[in-house]
Amino acid sequence: MAVITFKNVYLSHASSVVGKLEGEGPLGQMYDLIEKDAYFGKETWEQAESEMVRRTVNLLLSKAGLAEREVELMLGGDLLNQCTATGFAAMTLPSPYLGLYGACSTAAEALMTGGMFVESGFYTNAVAIASSHFCSSERQFRFPLEYGNQRPPVSQVTVTGTGAFLLRNAPAEIQLTKALPGRIREAGITDANNMGAAMANAAVDTILRFFNESGESPSDYDIISTGDLGREGFELANELLSKCGLDLCGKFTDCGMLIYDYNTQDVNSGGSGCGCSACVLATLFWNKLIKREVKKILLIGTGALLSPKTVLQKQPIPSIAHLVAIERV
Repeated sequence: MAVITFKNVYLSHASSVVGKLEGEGPLGQMYDLIEKDAYFGKETWEQAESEMVRRTVNLLLSKAGLAEREVELMLGGDLLNQCTATGFAAMTLPSPYLGLYGACSTAAEALMTGGMFVESGFYTNAVAIASSHFCSSERQFRFPLEYGNQRPPVSQVTVTGTGAFLLRNAPAEIQLTKALPGRIREAGITDANNMGAAMANAAVDTILRFFNESGESPSDYDIISTGDLGREGFELANELLSKCGLDLCGKFTDCGMLIYDYNTQDVNSGGSGCGCSACVLATLFWNKLIKREVKKILLIGTGALLSPKTVLQKQPIPSIAHLVAIERV
């Protein structure tokens, strides 16, 4: 499969909203809004996540000076069944909506898919968004919070956060240049607490394919980051890449390792969730591009495509990794 090349897709604005734990992390000064109330003023965790999505979209449009009616397309998703957090938020907006489910790869999937719509000329702008909430995700995929389940060291903390991006065909400082859809891979892992290791194989597959098919090398990029492998998955991915003979030239990192502080926060292997890579891209990576500290970034969004039922049936966890290349013009 050929690498997708974009010539006329730009990221003009980004916004981010996170919870208290994320706000206390190393990127705390970069978020647009830190909400200390996990309920976001609502009655349930699911309603809280929808409110977080709404706030993030409103902040994005405010930055861009756009009215809601001027948004031509909204694409995105979350971790909940039927992407209800994003869908309920989109219900309050007048623009068409495409719900996407790529688990924690959703941010990259939304950027790639939105980029194709803008590049094709069908739309002149699109909002790409991805969201996750620790409490709603724990209730759906693991245990109710009231149960007080003990997390093993290889587990990760689902990020409470939403990142949104405005894609346009009008030139801006940051450009979406390439994309590569992922292939589903599985490594025989059935433990839902060890998703970093489950996703490592998919990340490595996409990275190898990209450099084989694009004609580029790791030295062409300043940052090569996976979405949320955490320490466990990141170390495994490094090992697999080394066995395949690919040296990432010290450029390799992971959003799940960047969003929290291992020394001061109890996050086990690191961060995860749709909001993880979305929020790191909208803050740390975005700022580095704007300040010209870096020029080219590869983001490999990683997602574990499991469900509670497949976990109970002891089926292996299938994973996917979508890649997008972003460049400072």
